[in-house]
Amino acid sequence: MTTEANQRGSGSPGTDRVTGRLRTTPTLDSLATEAGKHSAPGMMRRMSPSEFNTAMIHFYRGEVQRSNTWRNRLDTTTNWAVITAGATLSFVFSSPSNPHFVIPINSILVAIFLLMEARRYRYYEIWSSRVRVLETGYFAHLLAPESTPADESWAEHLAADLITPHFTITEWEAVGRRLRRNYLWIFALLALSWNLKVYLHPLPARDFDAFIDRATVGVVPGWAVFVVGVIFNAAIALFAVGTVRLREATGEVLPKHEFSLRPLIRMKSWTAATTRRTTVRAKRARQRVRSGGSTGSAGTTGEFKKIDVSETPDKDKRIEVEIRS
Repeated sequence: MTTEANQRGSGSPGTDRVTGRLRTTPTLDSLATEAGKHSAPGMMRRMSPSEFNTAMIHFYRGEVQRSNTWRNRLDTTTNWAVITAGATLSFVFSSPSNPHFVIPINSILVAIFLLMEARRYRYYEIWSSRVRVLETGYFAHLLAPESTPADESWAEHLAADLITPHFTITEWEAVGRRLRRNYLWIFALLALSWNLKVYLHPLPARDFDAFIDRATVGVVPGWAVFVVGVIFNAAIALFAVGTVRLREATGEVLPKHEFSLRPLIRMKSWTAATTRRTTVRAKRARQRVRSGGSTGSAGTTGEFKKIDVSETPDKDKRIEVEIRS
């Protein structure tokens, strides 16, 4: 009796306690799945439509604010050109004794303002193009889902633009656009004002020879000043006409069928050229690191400094974006 009691008391309950403590160890696959759920890509894949719409609305508001900021900077540069031109003309025509060469100097200053505004216009077009793509690809489909077909090319375009930001227009097109819209009239006004100043003050010129004599500036003869002015203004007019057909920018008011995400196609060749130059610089940097390591501490151990792969573009891993026609 005592032996059976001892066996019952020490056998069965002990086995129950042992089996109660045993736990199944998690496998590597289950751990990877659990970690993937809490990672950033996992959270993005489980994003609800309302969360996606909220994120896109905030993104749209941010891009609109950026474009408005750069638009104000464009207006500031134009105001500088208008104010300096007005102040120059007021000074020149206020007295017959005031020199006329202030007007050509102001023309050079206005040309500098034009280059500054063209650079700002290129940055403005980055944010403006993103806003236009969101309006035509995302919001237009939300407002009219029946009449507007769903198109995923706008999302691919924005993703590629966010990963690799780029200018949507060239420097020539930016200069031509700002020249035709604002600065061409300022240059024309300055040129006419110079001719009027030389002709009128102190008295109206009798003939063209007297006009040329008055155009003299120090040791520079009048005919040279006149020829330089003609060449300068003719070059500006030809440049304004020659850049009319450059239309790579999306713009704010162009319909979707006119721009149709063309800057993304241009980006492929631009990115390829930039990637080649960056690859060459990366190879040279590795060579410099290796040559420097032979004389330093790395030369004694036979190890070289490794370069982060994420900092150097890989030709095989380059992101290619396909545009759907």
